[in-house]
Parts: sequence; C-alpha cells; structure tokens
Amino acid sequence: MTGVPAIEVRGLTIRFANQLAVNNVSFTVARGEVVALLGPNGAGKTTTLESIEGYRKPDEGSVVVLGLDPGTQRRQLARLWGVMPQSGGLPMGLTVGEAVSLFAQLHDYSGSIEGLIQAAGLSDLTRQRWRRLSGGEQQRLSLTLALCGGSELFILDEPTAAVDASGRERILAIIREQAEAGAGVLITTHRFDDVEAIADRVVIMDRGSVVTSGTLRELTSNAEAVYFTAESGLDTVKLSRELQHRVREEAPGDYVVESIPTPELVVTITSWLASQGHSLGQLRAGQENLEDVFLRLTGNELATTGNELATTGNKLATEENEIGTDE
Repeated sequence: MTGVPAIEVRGLTIRFANQLAVNNVSFTVARGEVVALLGPNGAGKTTTLESIEGYRKPDEGSVVVLGLDPGTQRRQLARLWGVMPQSGGLPMGLTVGEAVSLFAQLHDYSGSIEGLIQAAGLSDLTRQRWRRLSGGEQQRLSLTLALCGGSELFILDEPTAAVDASGRERILAIIREQAEAGAGVLITTHRFDDVEAIADRVVIMDRGSVVTSGTLRELTSNAEAVYFTAESGLDTVKLSRELQHRVREEAPGDYVVESIPTPELVVTITSWLASQGHSLGQLRAGQENLEDVFLRLTGNELATTGNELATTGNKLATEENEIGTDE
C-alpha cells in the first residue's frame, strides 16, 4: 500500500434535493504531506469530509482512502487512520488517562500511552476529567485520541481552535512529525498562520467547487501589490483614477492596489484617504499571502465555524462506539 495515496477524491459530486452541494471536486493527499482544505461557510467542505470519512455516499465520482472504500470498509480503516473532530464529544466524567487508555484499546494501539500523553503536554492532567479541561487542553486530548487511531492518515478538524500559543506550537509540531513519519494529513482550519506553518499544499473550495489548489509558493506567486484596510464602500473607481492603477475591494474594508509598491504610491493612497475623510487601518506592500488569495477567490472571510461542521463533529464523536459495535 506504500504507493497508494492517503486520500484520493475524483470527480466527487453530491446533491441535496435540487441543490448541488459538491460539484466535481478532485484532490489527493499523499503520504508524508499535510494538505489544508479551506473554504468559507457553505463551500462544501463538510460534505466533502463526510464522504472521505464514509458518512455520505457520492452521487457521482469516487473517494478512496488508503486504498479502501470509506463507505463500506470503515472497519478496516479504523485501525489505519485517526480522526479529530472539531468538538470532542467525550463523556464528561472521563479523565484524560481513562480516555487515552480507552481509545488505545479500541484501536489496538501498540505504542506508549504515556508517550502520547507526554507529547501532548498532558502528563500533569491524567486524572483531570474532560469537563474540567480548558478548551485548549480538550483540543490537545482530542489530537492524542486521534493518534491512537493509526499511523497512516490523520483527518484533523480545527486542531488548534481555542489553543494558546504554546499549545498551538506543540500541536503543529506533532502534526508535522506525523507527516515526516510518512502519514498523510488533511486539516481544516480558520487560521492562515497554521496553514502557512505546516501545510505542503492547500485546496480552497467555494460554492461546492475547488477554486484553486497548489503549494503555498504556487498560490502566492502573483505580482506585487499594495494591500490596505479602511472603511468599506470606498469609491474604488475614483481612487483608481487618482492612483492610475486598478483598486479593488476584495472583502468589506479590504483593498488591493494592483501596482508595484513605491513610496510615492503609498503617499498618494494615504493622502487621498485623508482628503476624503477616511482613516487608514493597516497597510502592507508585497506579494499576496494566503489570506489575500483566499479573499480574492472567495470574497469571504475564512469562517470555518462550529455551525458548519456540527454534523460531522457529532458523527465523528460516536465513531468509536460504532467501531465497538462492529466488533
């Protein structure tokens, strides 16, 4: 199975009644790489994840996970992959140690449980119950439970949500280590800095389709420009005439001037804003970053919220019970 991709999605199409939720989506996750799946609310990420995890059957196209059909062979996959939902959904009375021991038994985990707990920075919390953990501690425990699931693929939903800076660095390091050890990793996140820190490739969805994909370098190689924030609804036509370069508002209050940055251009922008009674928020010059690309292609702030992924989270929270029942 070494040469088989961790995830292979080909022409995935899913309809809800008359609505096309996912439209001909294709992408792969290779072993040894981290792929970030991004998109605004309603982009189709949740439905795509549900197909990858075996909860939803494609209307057209195919999904293959570790060479297996996730819809009919989830029992085999249960010992090969680890899945981290956005919200853990564990029984409130379980302690950290009990939860890790339980999941290790369910997945026949042969490694060191103590080592897993230590790597996540939870050694001092083994007797702490789930309900008493902070949001960040719960996320670190959820990742630890996913690591019990297998070593070939990890699907991680918002892995650093509600995590403080030190916890975030620890989680990102663990994810990177798993990829370097040969696992495929698919993450969803609302944090561009997480993606820029660990992702090898990015897939951006909008309105049910993949609008772009590639490495960070490939996605952010556009010509230099000037980016600034101000109040929404500026007269971009008038400003474009003043600057003699096109100005566009990519999202409310986020503007791009399509020109190579020069000190004179920056001065003209700030002077025009002042003359019109507008205040300048932030100003940056250079090539596009990932957030710029996302805004340009979707016109939306990145909003991967609990509301969008609640269905997947609830289903994943009961996955271990389903595995136990299958046994």
